[in-house]
Amino acid sequence: MSQSYKILLLPGDGIGPEVVGAAREVLDAAAGRFGFEVEYEERLAGAGAIRSEGAPISDETLEAARGSDAVLLGAVGHPDYDGGSVRPEAGLLKLRSALEVFANLRPVASNPALTPYSPLKPEVVEGVDLLIVRELTGGMYFGEKEEAGESGDLASDSVVYTTEEIRRVARVAFEAARGRNGKLTSVDKANVVATSRLWRRVVNELAAEYPDVELEHVLVDAAAMYLVQNPKRFDVIVTENLFGDILSDEAAMLPGSMGMLPSASLGAPGKPGLYEPVHGSAPDIAGQGVANPYAAILSAALLLRHSLGEATAADAIEQAVHVSTENGILTRDLGGESGTEEATRAVLEHMSNTSNTQQGQKEQEEAR
Repeated sequence: MSQSYKILLLPGDGIGPEVVGAAREVLDAAAGRFGFEVEYEERLAGAGAIRSEGAPISDETLEAARGSDAVLLGAVGHPDYDGGSVRPEAGLLKLRSALEVFANLRPVASNPALTPYSPLKPEVVEGVDLLIVRELTGGMYFGEKEEAGESGDLASDSVVYTTEEIRRVARVAFEAARGRNGKLTSVDKANVVATSRLWRRVVNELAAEYPDVELEHVLVDAAAMYLVQNPKRFDVIVTENLFGDILSDEAAMLPGSMGMLPSASLGAPGKPGLYEPVHGSAPDIAGQGVANPYAAILSAALLLRHSLGEATAADAIEQAVHVSTENGILTRDLGGESGTEEATRAVLEHMSNTSNTQQGQKEQEEAR
């Protein structure tokens, strides 16, 4: 009997339903080719949930997320709620907190087919292969807030970190570096910020358990400069929530478009992970069939690898996306003319061809 998995789909707002739909097609194809089954539940999140349910994410949806094997999210955000007291993005923060996903993994790798579309010179971008590990459930985003209101002249956001919060995300980063090129860059602002000094102390203490990993500390302003000056100096970057949010969006432009960047948000082993493309909801192009589905499809690959343990299927999807871009199937954000449907079909076709080739090779070997 084949393994069966339960995935909660949260298409969200704007182009979210389009790219999640594409990722679902690819997941279904992978399930059929690699011998597992996927059961889906689809629910609202973001602006659509505010309109229909009165909140950016309902308690019922949070319960469904906790009961799934993994969650695939499209994007949340809509200009109708900009500046309002209830924002679609609050649902995402609540979801992350409910799932206790404390480590956000954002891989950034150059693609030769996309190098011309990077804002940086080809010699700077070529060969880039780094991973940003962002702490996701602490820091300023989750600290106590004092709102200024419409007429006030003071507002504040508290930034709080504990040693355990730092240690657990740093361990994820050390393990990732150990499995890659053995170099970890911890980014902070320890020359000014008290929580950064705690961050640096805890990371240094944990480093004793990883003598095979080279550790360096870089201030966040310098890290931002190095990402555009010499991004190849990085292997794995670990940093706190706010810094990670900013640096990962900066790094997302290295390959040429945020439409190519997936992400995985992970918690304790055995708990459901949250997977989503890095890009936003892009309501200005929603419904036009021009959205880039590659980041959502690659997020589905991360879901297969990290939450479901289906690494072979994940590899196949990533290879299919790579070949599709190499073959010139590029959406508008990448300088091409392909739409969402064409890009999705290209990935599915390559997966089918690869599967047929592998099956033929297997039959030949068995015949011998």
